[in-house]
Amino acid sequence: MKKPLILLVTTLLSLHGFAQGTAVKSSIEDPLLPVYIIATVMLVIIMLLIVVAFALLRTINTITTQAAKEKAAKLGVVYVPAPNWWDRFTQKVNASVPVEQEKNIELDHSYDGIKELDNHLPPWWKWLFYGTIGWAAVYIIVFHFSNSLPLSEEEYQNEVALAEEKARQLRASQPQVAIDEAALTFTQDVAIIEKGKSVFTEYNCGSCHRNDGGGNTIGPNLTDEYWLHGGDIKNVFNTIKNGVVEKGMPAWGKSMKPEAVRDVTFFVMSLQGTNPQNAKAPQGEIFKETTEKSDSTKVQASL
Repeated sequence: MKKPLILLVTTLLSLHGFAQGTAVKSSIEDPLLPVYIIATVMLVIIMLLIVVAFALLRTINTITTQAAKEKAAKLGVVYVPAPNWWDRFTQKVNASVPVEQEKNIELDHSYDGIKELDNHLPPWWKWLFYGTIGWAAVYIIVFHFSNSLPLSEEEYQNEVALAEEKARQLRASQPQVAIDEAALTFTQDVAIIEKGKSVFTEYNCGSCHRNDGGGNTIGPNLTDEYWLHGGDIKNVFNTIKNGVVEKGMPAWGKSMKPEAVRDVTFFVMSLQGTNPQNAKAPQGEIFKETTEKSDSTKVQASL
């Protein structure tokens, strides 16, 4: 009885604390105070009834067991306790035969003294099997005859269409900066280069080109003067935007905004001559761009 009483007391205390914690005005002015009181009284009564019911059941079980033991003693037989509700339930769902009745289901043959019993499948297993048959019939009707629900492929296509529509709405709500590729020129714009560096990191470009642009097994070195697909800013922008599928370079223009492609292009161009340690060997052809303002050349990073 101690545990139910402790549970009852702690529940009452928690209800009181909850009522006090949620009340803004005084308890007397709270219009829900009668509701709290009635709910608390009802909860107390219900819990007391549950405790009393369990106590009565336990007492009745004790009295019944004692009476059965006394009766068995008077008859001179061994007292065998009656199975409880759980034992009766498992016996019903498994349809198992008690050990003392196994003689009734013995088969006529044995092997090395081991006798075989004619046990049937448990009823729960049969119910589960019949349930799968019924579910299969419902599935065929719902998905293949009535078309009430979409199949996996159709559901996938619906999800893709929904995702594309949400992406379209997002792009429409975020106006993009127009990039004139024909007039694109590289400048040491620190703000744009920093944004491009963030894009370079966000899209994990370093997995192919290294974070410092030095190149690895897949991607070429971005810091030397050799290029695979042209070395001016327009070539670099086009390579990033449209990709080179046969070389493993994705078309980032499909997932990046034009402004982001421009920014990462500026970052790649800014890697010129940084000469990181253990950089990859040159690939492609050397590229030098001569400006009209100076006889010097710009050595561009390779892509």
